[in-house]
Amino acid sequence: MNGIMQPAGLARSESPRPLEGRVALVTGSTSGIGLGIAEALAAQGALIVLNGFAARDAAERLCQDLGTRHDVAVRYDEADMSQAGAIGDMIGRTARVFGPVDILVNNAGIQHVAPIEEFPAEKWDAILAVNLSAVFHTTRAVLAGMKARGWGRIVNVASAHGLVASPFKGAYVAAKHGVVGFTKVTALEAAESGVTCNAVCPGYVLTPLVEKQIDDQARTHNIPRENVVRDVLLKEQPTRRFATVAEIAGTVAFLCSPAAASITGTAIAVDGGWTAH
Repeated sequence: MNGIMQPAGLARSESPRPLEGRVALVTGSTSGIGLGIAEALAAQGALIVLNGFAARDAAERLCQDLGTRHDVAVRYDEADMSQAGAIGDMIGRTARVFGPVDILVNNAGIQHVAPIEEFPAEKWDAILAVNLSAVFHTTRAVLAGMKARGWGRIVNVASAHGLVASPFKGAYVAAKHGVVGFTKVTALEAAESGVTCNAVCPGYVLTPLVEKQIDDQARTHNIPRENVVRDVLLKEQPTRRFATVAEIAGTVAFLCSPAAASITGTAIAVDGGWTAH
């Protein structure tokens, strides 16, 4: 299913927007952090491919709204990020409609909270598929083309849990540590090509995924939601506030900008000081 809003704007060479005409694919971008990232890249002139779970009419509205406000083309692709074949098909559809992917933001993620001995095997497999293996499949599909064109930006949205661990999140922590490691490998392999790869590691951001974690943690620990926020989620975040979607999106947009051409292979924590401990 496609939803496209075509732009009426300026060509890249005529526009002051640094990403004008670049094709940006943001996975997991129909809400939360991913949608915020898509917004930030659209504001810089990028053509946007949204991906995630959305009803047809809701996806059409997202494309129309984002495209109209930023005068860019926006397309929605419903590819299942747990399926390698679906990911490859999405990259192909993007190339046919917009051109090859210039900017890849791997943001799709799922979560489950449970002690290791009670962690369902199928949840482990699903989390690794979406949070880690999808990063490999998307990168594998776009990297050769980026190298050949001499320009590309890959940003993997990892997590503070890609740098440190917490109990009851075995699959998520394992996947996000893997994402940080894979980011470094990608950066090294692409270092001389004009392609950069970096990871952004948010602390807790109040998104639908985190709202679900609050409920899960409340059940696991048998404590009220407000105690989960104060004593569990933000306990290690020294600012004692949630990071904002705009803060994460702004960091990603900077990494895609010309000013970040020499930043590659990094894991940038946007976590209120959590990993400074």
